[in-house]
Amino acid sequence: MRAAADRLSPQDVAFLYLESPVTAMHVGSVAIFDAAERFDYEALCDLVAARTTLEPRWRQKVREVPGHLANPVWVDDEDFDLAYHVRRSALPRPGTQDQLRELVGRVQSRSLDRHRPLWELYLVEGLEDGRFALIAKTHHAMAREGTALDILSLLLRPAAEMEPAVEDPWAPSPEPSTVDLVLGALSDNLRRPTQVLDTARSEVADVKAAAGRLLGAAGDVLGVLGRTLRPATSSPLNVRIGEQRRYGMIATRLDDYRLVRDAHNATVNDVVLATVAGALRIWLLTRGESVTPATTLRALVPVGASGPAGAGRSMDRLTALSVDLPIGEPSPVVRLHRVAYATKAHRESGESVAADAIASLSGFAPPRIHAAAARFGSRATRRLFNVVVTNVPGPQQPLYAGTARMLECYPVLPLAQEQALTVGLTSYDGGVFYGLNVDRDAMPDVDVLGQCMEESLAELVETVR
Repeated sequence: MRAAADRLSPQDVAFLYLESPVTAMHVGSVAIFDAAERFDYEALCDLVAARTTLEPRWRQKVREVPGHLANPVWVDDEDFDLAYHVRRSALPRPGTQDQLRELVGRVQSRSLDRHRPLWELYLVEGLEDGRFALIAKTHHAMAREGTALDILSLLLRPAAEMEPAVEDPWAPSPEPSTVDLVLGALSDNLRRPTQVLDTARSEVADVKAAAGRLLGAAGDVLGVLGRTLRPATSSPLNVRIGEQRRYGMIATRLDDYRLVRDAHNATVNDVVLATVAGALRIWLLTRGESVTPATTLRALVPVGASGPAGAGRSMDRLTALSVDLPIGEPSPVVRLHRVAYATKAHRESGESVAADAIASLSGFAPPRIHAAAARFGSRATRRLFNVVVTNVPGPQQPLYAGTARMLECYPVLPLAQEQALTVGLTSYDGGVFYGLNVDRDAMPDVDVLGQCMEESLAELVETVR
């Protein structure tokens, strides 16, 4: 029987049980690369094969324990098929951003196959100007400390280099039999009696009752939101959702946020939240929704928290900040000041991790932090917030997949029940990239919201100029 270390934790297995046709529990990303010689589908497969030899988890799948006597275990996929996980697609001419967004929405709508390793990677060729894109999907259950969560993170390096040919030493271990799984579960339960309770809690339908135990290192979001006495206001963002998605991509410049930050004595995150607030205000008005001076929408904003283990582990410890975005305020400057006031107490507590500390972490940390942040949204009681907004600073120098330079990178955060929109941001190499994941039927105008983001940021920049 496999070692106990290969058994899924209560936090991770909960995301298998939480998954439904309308709430796929995978985190994703969309990266756009410049044209590169000698980088094609075969080169990508070689790159993935070489890098996954360093992380056995990418060639393992989940096996359930009969009778749910214990949490599922990771086992080697004896029939691992790289060509199934690394897929090839192409956009028809002219290969526009709108065509790419439509493809991303369709790809991210589909849940991952539970009978295979829980990730997929798509090479999308045919973009304008000879560029290509990579679309990544990785299940939340793949997360574990000290490893890359997103397959894209595993591929990126700070220098352009061809992956040297290496002999693949991986040899899958035989899958445990049903008897082995049962005996292993009984043995683990005898050694750790609390595991029985953990397993039962992982399967509780009412996530609120189990959240205190299951959230683990991601933080107790219900404790944070529970201090907010009144529920979030009703809005077009909180409706019954379906299985299909649309996706929005907005590229902005980091210098604009810094300019506004310096002029108004705020933080980059304050400027981001003020930008989102202004965009939602404009978007609601375009829909003919009622917007009064008192109108607010509550944003759940996961932020890094310092801990005794140091900055190297800070990306695994988050806390939740609840911010009522002042949608009804017409002045962009007043909106920014109100957001800054709301976040000031948290900054002064000394628990926040500085953006520079996160950005300096080795590797490409944003996908892991976005994934941990999404845990909050999928676990919190409905109607405690209207939208999840994550702002994760990334490296400010170029990264490469093989010989191809990454130009832009957009996160894809999953939707929770009755949550029609998630807003993810990643800053990278001088840019700030918004990824808007939305329910296809509830928000057919996601492109309008994207334009509103640009307009809202422009309003803030104009106050400085």
